[in-house]
Amino acid sequence: MLTLANAELSVELLDPANPADRTHQGIRFCWGGYIWQVQDPRGGPLLAGPEWPHREPKSFNGQGLPESFRYAEFGTQRPLMLHDGHGWIIGIGRVAPGSDGKPVVTEPCTWQITPSATALEFRTTQSGDGYATQLTRRVALEGRTLISTTHLTNTGARPLPLHWFAHPFFALTDRLLACELPAGYSFPENPGYTLDAHNQLRFKRRFENELDGHFEPLHIAPGQPLRVHLSHPHLSGLTFSADFTPDFCPIWGNSNTWSIEPYLITELAPGATRAWNLRYSFGPART
Repeated sequence: MLTLANAELSVELLDPANPADRTHQGIRFCWGGYIWQVQDPRGGPLLAGPEWPHREPKSFNGQGLPESFRYAEFGTQRPLMLHDGHGWIIGIGRVAPGSDGKPVVTEPCTWQITPSATALEFRTTQSGDGYATQLTRRVALEGRTLISTTHLTNTGARPLPLHWFAHPFFALTDRLLACELPAGYSFPENPGYTLDAHNQLRFKRRFENELDGHFEPLHIAPGQPLRVHLSHPHLSGLTFSADFTPDFCPIWGNSNTWSIEPYLITELAPGATRAWNLRYSFGPART
């Protein structure tokens, strides 16, 4: 594992070149800049996952604060840059169909990792089939705030489909969580969550196990970037924000974790760059 640390927090990231860390990687989440856990000296581990607290979760489920460049369109499963299962996935590498027909990594992309006192920067380039990209992922720790920044440039000759989403796995308190949504964000009546007059989301019930949960797309307020304040079992709270208005934003939870997943869905013309960032501000540990 790679580590970023200061007097407040310690951040553990998967090392894409470390064979031991690769057991946690797969085809779902970007390998460079994968935040596995954040530790507080008083509050302990601050993040969870769908199988939490299992030490070896399936790579598809993951843990912590992963981010993903999809290889297929959400909902339709239309392939984005794969043909008959062959091609490559941004931030992961070249893939081919496995025995079950799903993509498996045949050639991971190579990452250049540059450390500094407060950040780790991950860079990779990929190309093939007329597509080409330059990707930079930077994870910085400033006090009790963790900042994840992504720059993606289309260096190829073809338009590049960009279907990215964050999948943070937040911790629950006795299988429950409260989250204050931005003004104008809402969701319809559903069996999993309720929304009060102050736009505070709460669970309607405790989910019983890993397979018991609920997925619900949000209605997003136009021109309103995502910023939410969440409860936390060991902290005064946690604030998660993105510097963009999501194109799509579902919420999901089970008995072990809860997530709000901002999406970017667009296309980059040849030569174009898109940059965005996420911020996680961890409140002080409860005494």
